[in-house]
Amino acid sequence: MKAIRYYRYGPPDVLQLADVDMPAVGDDELLIRVRAASVNPLDWHFMRGAPQVIRLMAGPTRPRASATRLGADMAGSVEAVGGNVTGFRPGDEVFGGLEDRGTLAEYIAIRHDGAVLVKPPGLSFEQAASVPVAAFTALQALRDRGQLRAGQKVLVNGASGGVGTFAVQIAKAFGAEVTGVCSTGNAKMVASIGADQVIDYTREDFTRAGRRYDLLIDIAGNRSLSQTRRVLVPKGVLVAVGGPDKGRWVGPLARSARMAVLSPDAFLPGPAEQAGPGRAARAARRREGHPGHRPGLPAGRRGGGHALSGNRARPRQDRHHRVTQPGATGRQHRGRDTGQHTARPGQAVSR
Repeated sequence: MKAIRYYRYGPPDVLQLADVDMPAVGDDELLIRVRAASVNPLDWHFMRGAPQVIRLMAGPTRPRASATRLGADMAGSVEAVGGNVTGFRPGDEVFGGLEDRGTLAEYIAIRHDGAVLVKPPGLSFEQAASVPVAAFTALQALRDRGQLRAGQKVLVNGASGGVGTFAVQIAKAFGAEVTGVCSTGNAKMVASIGADQVIDYTREDFTRAGRRYDLLIDIAGNRSLSQTRRVLVPKGVLVAVGGPDKGRWVGPLARSARMAVLSPDAFLPGPAEQAGPGRAARAARRREGHPGHRPGLPAGRRGGGHALSGNRARPRQDRHHRVTQPGATGRQHRGRDTGQHTARPGQAVSR
C-alpha cells in the first residue's frame, strides 16, 4: 500500500509517498481503508524535528523507524474485523485516530476499543477526518478544563483555526455567550459559525477592551499571561491550548512551562501527549491549564458524535491539492488559513 513517510528532518520536501506493507490485523483490531486523513501541527513539528524536545521522542539526528509515520486523524471504511471485535462490521464508515500516528496511509489497523466511532451520516469523509484532534482538544478545553456552564461568557483567542472553529461552535452548543478573536479576513466566517461578538485583533486589543469573561480559551498565545488573565472575572478560568512557536528547545511548550511555575498546583504530572506535548491541567478556580491533546475521541461504538450529527458543530474546510504531492501538504499547512487540513489517498487534499 501507499503511505506518506519521512526519513530525515527538514522542510515538506522530505515527505515521500512510499510503498509499505499492509498492516497486520489482530483479534481485537479493525482494518480500515483510509478515505481521508487530517494534517495537524503535530505532523509539522515531527517532520521538522523541532523544537528539539520532539527529537527526544522521535530520534536525535533522524527519525527512528518507528517514528517515520505521520497523521493522527482519519475517516474511512472498515475492511475487516478481528475475531474478538464486536460493534463494528465490514462496510461501516468510521472516524477516529491513532495514538502513535500513521493515518496518512491507504490502510491502518486500530483497536476496536480505541479512538474510533461510526461516522455520522451527514458528514463527508473529509469533514469527519477533521474532527478528532481539533474537536476533542476544543471539547477538553471547554468542558473538562474550563468546566463551562450555560450562560457563561467565553472568549476564544484564535477562533478561525481548526481548534478555534470547533471551540466557538461547541461553546455555543453548551449555551455560552461566545466572543471570537481573529483577523479581518476571518471575521465574517467566525460570526457565521455562531460567535455572538467578533474582535478583529488588527483593530482592537481584547486585553484592553474592558470586557471580562468567565473562560478564556487561548489558542493563539499572542499575549502575555498577565495580559490574558486581566480579562477574566475574579473566579475566571484561562485554558491555554497553544503558544508561539518560538525557541529552539521547547517551542510552544515555553508558555506552558511559565504557567506551571506561576500556578504549580494547577498542573498534574504526566507523560507528553503524542498530538501536542504538554501537561494536563487540573480543573481549579482561577487557574491556567493546557488540555492534553489526545489524537482521537472517547472510545465508543455507534451513536457517537451527537453534536456533529445534530449539526451543532461542523468542520471548517477550504482549498484542495493532490496527496500524490506529499510535500505540498506540509507547505499548505504552514499557512495561516481557516479550518482544518485533510488528505485523501490518491485524490485531493482538502482544508
